[in-house]
Amino acid sequence: MKKIFFVLILFTSFTAFNFAQSNEDCLICHDDPGFKSTIKGKTVSLHLNQKVFSGSVHGTLECIDCHVKYDADDVPHTKEYSKVNCGECHSDVQKLYVECLHGKAKAKGDPLAPLCQDCHGNHNILPVKDHNSAVAPMKIPFLCGKCHREGSPVQLQRDIPQDRILENYSESIHGEGLLRKGLVVSATCVSCHSAHRILPHTDSRSSISRQNIASTCAVCHAEIETVHRQIIRGELWEKQAHVLPACVDCHQPHEVRRVYYDYGMSDKDCLRCHDDPNLKASDDGRSLFVNYDEVKGSRHTGISCAQCHTEVNVSKKRACETIQNKVDCSSCHAEIGKDYSISMHGTLSAKQDQNAPTCLECHGTHGTLGRKDPKSPTFATNIPNLCGNCHREGEKAAVRYSGSEKNIVNHYTESIHGKGLLKSGLTVTATCTDCHTAHKELPHTNPESSINRNNISNTCGTCHHGIEEQFENSIHSPLLSDTDKQLPVCFDCHSAHEIKRADTEGFKLEIMSQCGRCHEKIADSYFDTYHGKVSQLGYTKTAKCYDCHGAHDILPVTNPKSHLSRENVVETCKTCHPSANRQFAGYLTHATHHDPDKYPILFWAFWGMTGLLVVTFFIAGLHTILWLPRSLEWRRKLKELRSQANADGDDDLDENKSRKDLE
Repeated sequence: MKKIFFVLILFTSFTAFNFAQSNEDCLICHDDPGFKSTIKGKTVSLHLNQKVFSGSVHGTLECIDCHVKYDADDVPHTKEYSKVNCGECHSDVQKLYVECLHGKAKAKGDPLAPLCQDCHGNHNILPVKDHNSAVAPMKIPFLCGKCHREGSPVQLQRDIPQDRILENYSESIHGEGLLRKGLVVSATCVSCHSAHRILPHTDSRSSISRQNIASTCAVCHAEIETVHRQIIRGELWEKQAHVLPACVDCHQPHEVRRVYYDYGMSDKDCLRCHDDPNLKASDDGRSLFVNYDEVKGSRHTGISCAQCHTEVNVSKKRACETIQNKVDCSSCHAEIGKDYSISMHGTLSAKQDQNAPTCLECHGTHGTLGRKDPKSPTFATNIPNLCGNCHREGEKAAVRYSGSEKNIVNHYTESIHGKGLLKSGLTVTATCTDCHTAHKELPHTNPESSINRNNISNTCGTCHHGIEEQFENSIHSPLLSDTDKQLPVCFDCHSAHEIKRADTEGFKLEIMSQCGRCHEKIADSYFDTYHGKVSQLGYTKTAKCYDCHGAHDILPVTNPKSHLSRENVVETCKTCHPSANRQFAGYLTHATHHDPDKYPILFWAFWGMTGLLVVTFFIAGLHTILWLPRSLEWRRKLKELRSQANADGDDDLDENKSRKDLE
């Protein structure tokens, strides 16, 4: 602060020589990020980022062009100066603003009335065409939504009807075009209500008044009257002679949807032929019969035949003879169609592969049911059989697999997920589509795949949220471990389709080997201990890796939250050994005589005793080898003495006398 006051004093000393205040003069104080002031009891920042301002539409202006009537001698400013008046330069916009609802609210002193800077910013104003601009088309719904979202202070305090304006817009055809497909030419709030002259629809000057709405819509929808006369019957277009309906009579404001009209090609027209059970195609003999009751009981009950079979021609006797292409489900289900097109299924379909599944194979044709309907092929308990039609061993998809990817469906049905779904009826358990997604199935090598190594924890975490949180904070998580080595993920320990219960003996006996794939030396040292040797005998009640280190929350021993930290190790041991104490917990569980750096006493004791044993056996063996010739010689002479004694008739050979003779 001393520096700022010094600069202020220095600045005021030379004001007599300055005839015009420049931006540099202002930045002497306002370039300081910590420069603040208290205005009406609130502490506000007075910092100006020169780089941001230079990149704005006002970057070539001087500060005093907007902040007029500032006295260069009044530093620091003690007078109450008037606020910036944008209308000084933008008089035409200012005139519109004064007439609109926003301007009138401001004139009444309404604290919620939006000002220029609330929408455009202050020193960082960018052109509308700049995607970073606060008023860029992609940001307009969210900008207006600050005040007009349901539950906002403007709606609550002004008793405006809670009609979900922003939510309805985001789900409308305009909102989908803008927010989901990025079509910046799609209509936004300002396209219909205008940017600065927002008037109520009851005002005849309003762009959304009944007499003006058609003109407003026609800005984008050119020749709208001609188009509508072609597709809508006269009685709908002109309910009264020369009295045209307004756009909002059919297209509700803020929730505009695709509207389909029965314009001559009704379902009854189709059923004149397709209601016949014996109707078959002339080329391949397939049935063309349509059970209309099935259609009415499906998800498409409110949709007419012509909306899906769009190539029908009402001028033909057989309207469907003009159909050349198959039904395109993505015309309504655009997002799903986009996912399908990049999936393995969609990629194969694009290659004209006969084995590629289509929408109809999974969802059916005229009897399409919702996935929550037990009769639907996409109902949870039906998913394994549905996917198994192609992926069961020996089927058309399974023949593409190589390596260990065999019996996928059978493995799933025997897994904890499969048993929960098929035997216990738990429809919330994981199915094929929960892991691989329903329409965006990608190989695990694809970075966008839900089963890619980088994404699998998020996929599993959809159901196992608590475990995912533990894993993300463990030593195995890339968020905590900065290493070039490949870190383990869910399927490294639990597999992909053969997931077992963690409390079964099979899983408990396998887990050490799974940990040992990465921790080979530690696993070897574990199997040298009592715990490890007993485990190898098939005894599952002894301590395994996860009993001491944890399962999903493994942390370094130095971390206070670790199961093996000094604060927690005794309690960890007490899980199996209730009488464990600090001395007991000092047991070296992975001690090995192969590591002289970590266990020097054990290393030298082992090799010292081993050396002593080797030397002892070496000396004993050498002694035996050196004594062997003499022993053989004694044996030979003893045999001669016995032979001589037998010849002399002396059966009682004195062994001691014979030994003395040999010596």
